[in-house]
Amino acid sequence: MASVYILYSERLDKYYVGACTDLERRLYEHSIDHSKFTAIGIPWKLVYQETFEDLKSAKARELKK
Repeated sequence: MASVYILYSERLDKYYVGACTDLERRLYEHSIDHSKFTAIGIPWKLVYQETFEDLKSAKARELKK
């Protein structure tokens, strides 16, 4: 299973869209300064999640606007 997720940062007033196969792990990484972009927006709130059969489908959805 794979997920597309949207996070929101009140601090930046911005959204972040991602896709992954382990949402719990990925959310944890976003909360511990794992990447430079998301580190500046901590704390991030999960505002949307959609589940897919595979990562390819999730990534295709991630790119749609």
